[in-house]
Amino acid sequence: MHLTSAPLVAWGNAWLSGHVGLDDAVDAVERRGGPNLIGTVPGDDLPFDSGVPLRTALVRLGGLGLSVFRLALPTWGDPLGLVGPKELNQAAVQAREGVLVQLADGQLGLVPTPDRRGSSYVGVSWTPFRATDALPQVPDLAEAEQGLKLTLIEVTRTLEGVDDVAGFGPRVLGSLENRDAPPLAHGYPPRAHRLAAQAERLARIVESAEPLSGRGLDARQAQNRREALRRLDMAVRRARVAAHAAIAPRF
Repeated sequence: MHLTSAPLVAWGNAWLSGHVGLDDAVDAVERRGGPNLIGTVPGDDLPFDSGVPLRTALVRLGGLGLSVFRLALPTWGDPLGLVGPKELNQAAVQAREGVLVQLADGQLGLVPTPDRRGSSYVGVSWTPFRATDALPQVPDLAEAEQGLKLTLIEVTRTLEGVDDVAGFGPRVLGSLENRDAPPLAHGYPPRAHRLAAQAERLARIVESAEPLSGRGLDARQAQNRREALRRLDMAVRRARVAAHAAIAPRF
C-alpha cells in the first residue's frame, strides 16, 4: 500500500528537527506524490485557504507553533493514531491514513485524497480538520519492533504449508524487494530506519497476498489465512506509525 501521509510525516519531522530545510522537505514529499496542496477547507475556523500549496501551508503552520507531525494508519475497528472528533476519524478511516499536526493551541488533522486533473496531472489534496487535542495511543519503537517480530513468527507458522497451495509462498516473498526510496528521512535513528524498511516490505506482502485469499484452499485454511494476514497488517501498521514517530523534535 503506497502511503501518501508517511512522506509528509517523515520529511516534515526532519524539517522540524533541523535536519533538512523546508524546500528540501517539500521537494522530497512531492517527488513521491506529485504536487501537494490544501483542498476544500470545511468551515472558517481553520488556518488555511483552499488551493494553498504545501510549502505555503507549512510556513503558515510554522507561525502557529507547529512542533510535530504524527502518522495515523487506521482501519475500520482499529483507529490507530487517531484522537477524534468523529468527522476526522471517519475521513481518515475511509482513506486508511492521515496526519496529525501539533500546534501551540491545539491539533489539526490532514487527510489525503488523490488530486487528478486531466490525463497527466497527479497530485495530493489534503483536507484539514480540527482534531481533539490529545496524544494518540500508539506503540513506541521497541514495542512495535517486538510486536512485529512475534507476529511474523506466528503468521509464518500459521501459513506454513498453506500458501504453497494458495499461490503465495517463497516466489512472491522473494519478488518483493524494497527498491523504492527509504521510507524515512534524515535525522531518524538507524533502528527506526530498519523497522520502517521491514514494515514497508511486509506491507507489500500483505497487499500482494490479499487478492489470492481463499484460492485453492478449503474453508478452514482460507479463514486461517485471512486471520493471519489481518494480524500481520495490524503489526505492520503499528511498526510504521512507531518508526515515523521516532525522531526528536527541535523544541
